[in-house]
Formats: sequence, C-alpha cells, structure tokens
Amino acid sequence: MQPVLEIYGFDGCALWPVAEIEQFNHLPLSGDLAPAEVGTAVMGIAGCNDIDPEHDDRPPRPADPLGSFLHGLLTFDRLFAAGGMRVTDSSTGTTFLPGCCYGLEDWRDWREVVDGSGRACFGHDPDPVAERLGDTVRLTVDSEQSDSPVIELSVTELRRLLDGAEHDLTDFLALAAEWVSQYLPDHSTPVTAALVRVLALPSKP
Repeated sequence: MQPVLEIYGFDGCALWPVAEIEQFNHLPLSGDLAPAEVGTAVMGIAGCNDIDPEHDDRPPRPADPLGSFLHGLLTFDRLFAAGGMRVTDSSTGTTFLPGCCYGLEDWRDWREVVDGSGRACFGHDPDPVAERLGDTVRLTVDSEQSDSPVIELSVTELRRLLDGAEHDLTDFLALAAEWVSQYLPDHSTPVTAALVRVLALPSKP
C-alpha cells in the first residue's frame, strides 16, 4: 500500500524545479523522493486547487505568478489532491487504484473498513470498493464490472499496511517542509500548513 498523487496536465513548471512524470500517472509519496520529485508533488497539489476565486468569497489572486499559482492552496477551506492509496498484490500483479474525483485528503476513509462501517468507496471510473467480510477485507478494483479483479487480505494485514502508508505520508511531509523552506521561503509557513491539511496529518505542536 502506497499513498499516491495523480499528476495530470503536466507541462512543466517555471516556478521551481520539477521531475517530469507521464500525464495521469501516480507519484508515490514517501521520504525517499528526490527534490525535483517533491517539486512535482507540490506542483500537483497546488494545481488541483488552482481555481479562480470568481464565484466564492476568497480574495482575488495576487498579480505575481507564484502567488497566483499558490492562491487556491492557501485560501481554500477544503483542499483537494487527486490520488489516494494504491494497493498492489505482488503475487497476482493486481493493482487497486483510487478512482476519479477521489482525493488523498480522504485517505482515512480506509479506517472505516477496519474500524468502522466495514465498507468504503474510493471514487469512480473505475469504482474501487473495499469491504470487510469477517476477518478478511476484499478490495474490488471496479465494482461496476462483474468480473473485476479483486485483492483479499486480512484485517490485521490491512491495519499494518495503513500504518505503513501513514508513516510514508509523515516522512513525505517532513521532506516537503524542508523543500518548501528552500524553494518557497516567503511562503514556507502557510504552504507547509496547507500540506498538513491536504495530507490529513496531525500538525506538530
């Protein structure tokens, strides 16, 4: 299980160094990313929230290019980051991916599967669903397909995987905070705070 960020509409970034990634591919987040990969992740998260404030109560965009691009990230009450958790069954090659319109900020929905209602959906097109059946969890890659591939694992194993994925997110956040202090020093505090929110992690005292 890996936390992943979907990168779409990649055409580079003139504001800071980035690593090129194929459009609509998923970038795994961890503490092992190179600086340019962190730049791609921050670009992707900011890009998901780069929406004109014309029809809401947010202040107008700043005139400068950097402030303009970061505006949504720093002014939206609820942030969005396309992605979620990717689960791969190494024995079969089956991969469970978040669907369209699902965001990494909602990754804690997975806790519902092991400790709550026992079921969670993770977007659409495809329509991935996780269900707890006794001591087993079944991950259906696309619940709209009768012959969809599935991954089955124990509740105990899923808890272990979730703890590992949260550790990856925490390590990525620490790495991203260092990156922000270097590449976005004038926006370091608010951008780091926004990343904490979008990754649904507790802020440090």
